[in-house]
Amino acid sequence: AERADQREDPALRAALAEAVAEAESFEHRFDAEVWLMDMAQRLRPRMPDREDRLRLLRLVHAEAKRADVPPELVLAVIEVESGFERFAISSAGARGLMQVMPFWLDELGRPEDNLFDIATNLRYGCTILAHYLDVADGQWYPALARYNGSFGQAWYPDRVFAALEARWYAQ
Repeated sequence: AERADQREDPALRAALAEAVAEAESFEHRFDAEVWLMDMAQRLRPRMPDREDRLRLLRLVHAEAKRADVPPELVLAVIEVESGFERFAISSAGARGLMQVMPFWLDELGRPEDNLFDIATNLRYGCTILAHYLDVADGQWYPALARYNGSFGQAWYPDRVFAALEARWYAQ
């Protein structure tokens, strides 16, 4: 029901429309190398191909920074939502790494967008996550619960924060 209510949110629709129309993220090459090497090692068990890993991490970082959300949190959301399975489809029909609902394509008048495309999925997912963070006045628990459609419940944010602390938190 919560995910269906997303369709009625004009502010989220506007944020997605703007995000879909634009896009880079590291200020210094050294920062990029350190973060990418660290996260690539952590992601290796889930994505054995080095080039795929680095491409995903660059895109995650760029989209997370564009949306002003921590890239490590985005990695935790991806782990919980899809287990890094690019072609994942939920029982509710959500698609891709961040499990974006396909009704957004029609809402934005962009039915040609492919939610299995990594860059597209990350653009939509990070924008939706940032919107819910704004709605929740910067509080991650309610923002994550809204993202998942489990508003008022703690099980989903608990899973994301457990993944964040176990694997993705920058140390």
